[in-house]
Amino acid sequence: MTTDLWSRLDSAPGDAAANMALDEALLEAMPRLNRPVLRFYGWSEPAASFGYFQRYAEVEPLTGLRPLVRRPTGGGLVPHAADWTYSLAIPTTHAWYSLPARESYQRLHRWLQAAFAQFRLTVELAPAAHKTHPGQCFAGHEQFDLLWHGRKLAGAAQRRRRDGLLIQGSVQPAPDLARGDWELAMTAAATAAWDLRWAAIELDAALAARANALAQGKYSQPAYNQKR
Repeated sequence: MTTDLWSRLDSAPGDAAANMALDEALLEAMPRLNRPVLRFYGWSEPAASFGYFQRYAEVEPLTGLRPLVRRPTGGGLVPHAADWTYSLAIPTTHAWYSLPARESYQRLHRWLQAAFAQFRLTVELAPAAHKTHPGQCFAGHEQFDLLWHGRKLAGAAQRRRRDGLLIQGSVQPAPDLARGDWELAMTAAATAAWDLRWAAIELDAALAARANALAQGKYSQPAYNQKR
């Protein structure tokens, strides 16, 4: 897989609704931007996100973290307090969009594995799923999740739509590793693997307005988060 140019977006920590809204706004913008966008972001408050297809009534008792926000991607319940989060939006014109879900997931975590290898941190892709508490992403692991000494270090969720592919990932902080160094390693690993170039991207007025509308009208609304 090769492509000429990918974009990187560094976001300030945001609240739960704002974080989910901007990820969806980036996905919606893929036909216009027509290049992959890797976004790094944090959380301005402890929160938890759960998968688009999960039932709120089943997820709500599993965590005391609030707010509890429905993601635009699948997967299970993810706590967000000290984790490192990122998203990757991919247009339909990119080869990654056409990959089967399992191959996409494996490719993503091999990328993370290569990034961690730059710090001599040995991590492995889980050969098979091991479920301890179904519905909770970091209780047990799925096949191709990233493991460190048998403990889940990174997981992700994805959703493919007509406007593009969105992947949202969560990484537990690695020992003796600064987040900024890990982010640089992510971009360097992608450059080495796929011979691509990076360009910073800033939110234009259309993206910012759409993200704000989604945050206010969708992700902050109980009617949406509890819709099933």
